[in-house]
Amino acid sequence: MNKTLVAYFSVTGTTAKIADQIATAADAALFEIEPVIPYTREDINWRDNNSRANKEHADQSLRVEIKDKVVGMEDYSTLIIGFPIWWHTCPNIIRTFLDSYGLDHKKIALFATSGGSGISQAEKELKAICPSSVEWLPGKVFNNNPGNAVIRQWVNSLGL
Repeated sequence: MNKTLVAYFSVTGTTAKIADQIATAADAALFEIEPVIPYTREDINWRDNNSRANKEHADQSLRVEIKDKVVGMEDYSTLIIGFPIWWHTCPNIIRTFLDSYGLDHKKIALFATSGGSGISQAEKELKAICPSSVEWLPGKVFNNNPGNAVIRQWVNSLGL
């Protein structure tokens, strides 16, 4: 089957908004990656060395427990996975998500929201934990409010 799933993690709603637009443009299903214990504003305060996000970033082997699983993951051939950039990479919950499924022979495209960081570090780290049979499609960082035209252009470039 050639079904596409847009799975995303969002704390402030910025990534959620982009994910929704991508799902519409790709005619894809949408799944929110939610932690069992939701993040608060204090949890994501990068200026606080003791914040939850800082502690998770310091140990990338930590896995954040996810509330729900995707039903029928085996039916999706393409995953478009979105997240905010934290410390030039993805939050650990994305690693948990990828570790939770058999991803052999899937196509994966990453997208991120960021105030200025790129996505290359996250791509490098996530490729290292996924099966070698995964086909990686070009990722994209969306800054500010990109608009539907920019999102559609990227989705179309994926060749879904």
